[in-house]
Amino acid sequence: MTASAANSSPFLPLPPARDIPVTFTASLRSWWAAGEKQGAASEERLLRRLPFFIPEQLSTSPNDDSPVIAHNEKVTLATPRHYINTLSIKSTSPSPSAPPPAVVLHGYGAGLAFFFRNFPTLAQWAGHRGTDVYALDWLGMGRSARVPFTIKAKRDDVAGRVKEAESFFVDSLEEWREKMDLDKMTLIGHSLGAYFSVAYALRYPTRVNKLILLSPAGVPRDPNNTDIPSRELTDTGDAASSVSDSAIAASKGEVKRLKDEQKAQKRYESRSAKLFTYLWEEGWSPFQVIRSSLFWGPLLVGKYSSRRFSGLSPDETKDMHDYILNITLAKGSGEYCISHILAPGAHARMPLVDRVGALKIPITFVYGDHDWMDPEGGSKSVSNLRKAGNEQGRMYIVPHAGHHVYLDNPRAVNDLLVKELDRPPKQPRQSTPNDNSS
Repeated sequence: MTASAANSSPFLPLPPARDIPVTFTASLRSWWAAGEKQGAASEERLLRRLPFFIPEQLSTSPNDDSPVIAHNEKVTLATPRHYINTLSIKSTSPSPSAPPPAVVLHGYGAGLAFFFRNFPTLAQWAGHRGTDVYALDWLGMGRSARVPFTIKAKRDDVAGRVKEAESFFVDSLEEWREKMDLDKMTLIGHSLGAYFSVAYALRYPTRVNKLILLSPAGVPRDPNNTDIPSRELTDTGDAASSVSDSAIAASKGEVKRLKDEQKAQKRYESRSAKLFTYLWEEGWSPFQVIRSSLFWGPLLVGKYSSRRFSGLSPDETKDMHDYILNITLAKGSGEYCISHILAPGAHARMPLVDRVGALKIPITFVYGDHDWMDPEGGSKSVSNLRKAGNEQGRMYIVPHAGHHVYLDNPRAVNDLLVKELDRPPKQPRQSTPNDNSS
C-alpha cells in the first residue's frame, strides 16, 4: 500500500513521513520533529498497510466480514510507568480447538512494526485456525516504556550479569502474558528476541508451545574469542529480496558455504575493533552515537535505512526510516543489556547451544543464506536436542536473505512460519547414555 493509499482509508489521514535526509538542514528538521507523537505516527503508517488494522482512536472495523481485527495498545504492568506496546491480531470467530496464539518478538533496537510484511500471512493463519497473533515491543525498546536499566552484579560475575539482564526482559514478558490471560504461547523471535524467547522458555517451560527462532543471536560458543562488535547496524540486505524461493532444510554444505562467506567478510572489518571492544565492555550502546550526534542523527540513520532496506518499495523504505529514527532517538533503556548478554562479536556470554537441550518442545532455527549469525550454532543445537531425546529440532536456510530474514524474503519466511505453526508435535523419545545420534 502506498502512502497515498494509506491516507485514502476511512481513518483520519496521517501526515506522510519525511523524506530520508541527505542534507544537514533536512536532518535538523527531522531531529526537531522526532518524539513520542511522531513515533506513534511512524508505527501507525506501517500498520495501516494491514487491511484489518483499527487505529487506537476507533473501536469498530470498517470491514465487518474480516476474519481478524487488529489494534495496538499499551499493556500496563505492575510497576508504575512500566508498559508493553502491543499489537493484537484477534480472530473474530475463536475456535475451542484453536492452537496457542503466536507471539512475535523483535530483535535488538527494533520494534514490532518491522514485521509488517509478515502480519498478513500470520493473520490469515489466525483467522483460519480461530486463534490470535500478538506482537510486542520488549520493555525498554521500541515504543514500550523506556525505564531505567541497571545491573547490580559485578563485571566478573558473568552468570549474575546474564541472569539480571535476561530477567529484565523475561520477567516483563511473563507479566505481560498474565495480563493478557494467555495459557501457552508459540514464540516467534528474531535475533536478540529469539535469544530472550529461549531464555523465557527455559524459565517458564510450561508456558511455551514451540519456538521459531529467526536468525537467533547468542546460540554458538565463540571459537576464536572474537573481538569484533556486533554487525547489527552494518548488516546489508539482498537485492533479490522479492524472489520467493522457498526455505530449504539446512545441509552441511549450505552451512559451510555461509560460514565461508562470513569468514571472508571478517577480513574487511574495521581496524578500530579494539576501541569498539573497550566501549562495548564499558556498557556502550551503538545507539548512543546516534543520540549524541544530535542534529546529525537522522542523517546517520538515513544512511543505514536507505542501504539496509533497499529491497522495500520507496514508500516502505521512507516509512521504515521514520520508524527506526524515532525508536533510535527515544531514551536509552533496554538497549544497555547488550554488553551483559553478548561479548564483542555477538557471541553470548552464556551460549544457548549449552542450554537448549533442557527444552522438550519443538524448536525451529531459521537463517538467511547471507546471514551473519553463525549457523553452526543452530546445527549443534539441533544435535544437542536430539541427544537429549527431543526429535523436534529443525533448521532451515532461507535464500536471498540476510539477518532480517523475515523482511528480506517475506514470502519464503511466511510460508515457513505457517508450516511450522501447523506442524503437529512429536512424542519425545527417551535418551540413552550411549546415544550419539545427530
